[in-house]
Amino acid sequence: MNTYANQKDGIFPSVCSLDCPDQCGLLIHKKDGKIIKVEGDPNHPVTKGNICNKVRNVPERLYDEKRLQYPLKRVGKKGEGTFRRISWNEAIQEITTHWKGLIETDGPESIIPYSFYGNMGNLSAEGMDRRFFHRLGASQLDRTICSTAGTMGYKYTMGCSFGVDPVDTLHAKLFIFWGINAVSTNMHQWAIAQKARKNGAKIVVIDVHKNQTGRMADWFIPILPGTDAALALGMMHILFEENLVDETFLHEYTIGHVELRDHVVQYTPGAVSKITGVPEEDIYRLARLYAETSPSFIRIGNGIQHHDNGGMCVRTIACLPALTGQWLHRGGGAIKSNSSYLEYNETWLQQPDLLKNKNTRVINMNAIGEALLSLEKPIKSMYVYQSNPAVVAPSGSKVRQGLEQEDLFLVVHDLFLTETAKYADIILPATSSYENTDFYCSYWHNHIQIQEPVIEAYGESKPNTDVFRLLAKAMGFEDPALFETDVELITGALKNTGNPYIEGITYEMLAEKKYVKANLKPLFPGKLETPSGKIELYSQMMADVGLPPLPTYIPLCDDGDFPLQFVPAPNHNFLNSTFSNNEKHVSLEKEPKLHINIQDALSRSIEDGDVVRVWNDRGDCKLKVSVGENVLPGVVATQGLWSDRPGTKHHLNSLTPDRIADLGGGATFFSGRVDVEKVL
Repeated sequence: MNTYANQKDGIFPSVCSLDCPDQCGLLIHKKDGKIIKVEGDPNHPVTKGNICNKVRNVPERLYDEKRLQYPLKRVGKKGEGTFRRISWNEAIQEITTHWKGLIETDGPESIIPYSFYGNMGNLSAEGMDRRFFHRLGASQLDRTICSTAGTMGYKYTMGCSFGVDPVDTLHAKLFIFWGINAVSTNMHQWAIAQKARKNGAKIVVIDVHKNQTGRMADWFIPILPGTDAALALGMMHILFEENLVDETFLHEYTIGHVELRDHVVQYTPGAVSKITGVPEEDIYRLARLYAETSPSFIRIGNGIQHHDNGGMCVRTIACLPALTGQWLHRGGGAIKSNSSYLEYNETWLQQPDLLKNKNTRVINMNAIGEALLSLEKPIKSMYVYQSNPAVVAPSGSKVRQGLEQEDLFLVVHDLFLTETAKYADIILPATSSYENTDFYCSYWHNHIQIQEPVIEAYGESKPNTDVFRLLAKAMGFEDPALFETDVELITGALKNTGNPYIEGITYEMLAEKKYVKANLKPLFPGKLETPSGKIELYSQMMADVGLPPLPTYIPLCDDGDFPLQFVPAPNHNFLNSTFSNNEKHVSLEKEPKLHINIQDALSRSIEDGDVVRVWNDRGDCKLKVSVGENVLPGVVATQGLWSDRPGTKHHLNSLTPDRIADLGGGATFFSGRVDVEKVL
């Protein structure tokens, strides 16, 4: 193990831990044992020394005076945020005594973990924690809040999360950024596109909101939320009708192209225009541009999958490169996620065999508010780490109502007194990624990276792995799997993966080189991990489970009579709720705004800069309004999840539905409806 953390001064290698596809290589500058500067590693083969403001300003977060330094126990009412300092021994004893009592009276399923990828480290997010809660027998959390709908949709078409190597997209002549604000959420893919543009490439952005990426495109195409599948089907209609498809590729590498050709006859440009809000002539122009430009690359974003029909939207868009044979051209094809290239031995790392009761209940994290309030066998304790459900979970008013129940024993392990932590009975201080040992797998570029501690633990804070070892010991568990070291966890996860792309990559190799690229090969010619081994334009698997086997536009669910579609998108300086409580990042982002079309503003006597109330039957917020043409009529959009502050009402997820998407148990954040009125 290195001794970077013990060295007071110098420059040390690191990796960004944020839930971001870019996963940058970093260089950490230290003086007197503290980080004074974070910069990009210029030698990283993909991120090449460029980093975002979020990470550049991370020292402000690490040494924020509000950061937690020691365990706390609640002494006031839930939600008040009044606590007293306790020792780690007392905290662990309090938690495990309570859990032993609950297991005796209500069974282990009365306890549930709630976590996500606030830190993308594999040990932190899905290592010792999963082992511990399997052994405990707790209710299982279905972690579906982000990408599962789109992942499943893409899988039905392509077999797994395989796409083009992003480095190769430098050779593309057309970039379509579809439902992704890449300038803010995938900056290095945007940088590659910018470089390609200097060599003649064109950049098209399709989105519901003209954000930074849309403003910088060669052509921005605004679209009504949840209608992306219809646009893709309209493009297919034109491609087939005008004989712009690659027949050779379709015959050799796909199944279902005959059925698809007949199916898309119904999606005429006129009909699609009425659904999507995209003018008919623009649908023709886009389809022809896509067919006539090669290599063409589609970056499929996270935004489109956060709808009732999100999985089908992604599945449909993923079919487009097959129609024009783009997978055979260097830099052509698509990326939704490249995570399958870096799959490690997840079963070994998580040890599901430790769970004795194979029928243990599973609770979808998107429905956590409903679960806390309504289950016949109630949740009596929740352990929250690497997430802030009071801000990030949908139907947030229900979530907070559930958290404030006096009979819910809530434990939160975090760096800050988050909105969720204010409801906690016990708070445990967490280390940052810069204080941990972990390994990281990008879901965009194709490198595995290692993080070794570069600073000492802050105050009395501890990493997830250490805390779960302490809890296991206090629970009286003796399973060796619960006490393996971090190095042993990494070593085992990289063994016997069954993944030829990372075969031969070891802990020792990562410790030496810091990042190692997967052993890639082109997808075609080759066999995919679909049942047919080919791109499945027609999916028998979907038919077998009662889903449309061909790409299909399915309208959004009825969300009531509210007139405006609400899209709470990400912003530039936060990542979900991370950084939203740090003054430096808040000052960069300034304030939350609601973007509304000028037609909708005029009909409500709303002017630019007014404060408005945004509301539905789930909740309400008050925001300053930005009037213009950044969204289509009938649509309102915000950017970023903002922390609670005195005198504000910015809880955007109090407005979002907790319905479950069509595929993968995904979230439907962007399928809610609201109304807006001026605050007088």
